[in-house]
Amino acid sequence: MSQTLTEIRENCARARKRMTQARKEHWAFGAFNLDDEPTLIAIARAAKAKDAPVLVEVSQGEVDSIGLENVRDLVDNIKAEYGVEMYINLDHSPSVEAAIQGIDAGYEFIHIDISQANHDATDEEIVAATRKVVEHAKFTGASVESEPHYFGGSSNLHTEKIDYEAIRKTFSTPEGAKQFVEATGIDTFAAAIGNLHGKYPVPKKLDIELLKELRKAIDCTISLHGGSGTPGHYFVEAVKVGVTKVNINSDMRIAYRKALERALKENPGEYSTAKLIDKFVVPAVQEVVEDKLEMFNCGGKARID
Repeated sequence: MSQTLTEIRENCARARKRMTQARKEHWAFGAFNLDDEPTLIAIARAAKAKDAPVLVEVSQGEVDSIGLENVRDLVDNIKAEYGVEMYINLDHSPSVEAAIQGIDAGYEFIHIDISQANHDATDEEIVAATRKVVEHAKFTGASVESEPHYFGGSSNLHTEKIDYEAIRKTFSTPEGAKQFVEATGIDTFAAAIGNLHGKYPVPKKLDIELLKELRKAIDCTISLHGGSGTPGHYFVEAVKVGVTKVNINSDMRIAYRKALERALKENPGEYSTAKLIDKFVVPAVQEVVEDKLEMFNCGGKARID
């Protein structure tokens, strides 16, 4: 383990304090997916340029590819090198066991998402599993996020239109959110107000009035998943209402791929892909991250102790 238990607990306590500050001061953490080291460098450079605190996150696919401990070490190394405020979120952890592994590895934020792995999971199963993770998280002080339903879409470039009639059936409700938060003891509620994973041919539409109702109904942190492809004014409004965490993935992946394709096309004689990635890809992803940080009102909010 790259950190002592004392260090892990101190980091988690600091992360919790900063989330409280974000809500009070009306700004939000961007939670950006870490696909590889160049993506992490792009996030760090953006955070440095904007003097903004950030979360980097990995889902089970990245965990299987990179490894929990390796992610922890990569983030700690880059955080120290660039002098930025950065925390790790384990995103959409599919089981109690996987979430516990993230807690024990020193991740400051844990998203347990039983319905992602099992779309037919019952309310009782989701609540029971989430409570187990919340209980174990007390060991380090990690912040736990969850939701009582399957969250639609996928972190990809979609070609189909958004079926808002179908999506509205999965929207969070103030009553349901309150019941779930009280039943599980989670720190962060992942709201569904028109946001969904992936990027679509048309911009997403968020129900800000519903978000206001959710904010009044629950006292914990509220997050928005599926931020890619969302017009920036929705983020500005959501942060004012009290959202303190927004997940971004697809916008970064699309920028990464387009930049890499361009680099390969324009440099057919260059076989050092590392050079091409550093020159073309990292700046493209960094630009996406910087743009989101502006929308989240977190520029100038970094605190390096």
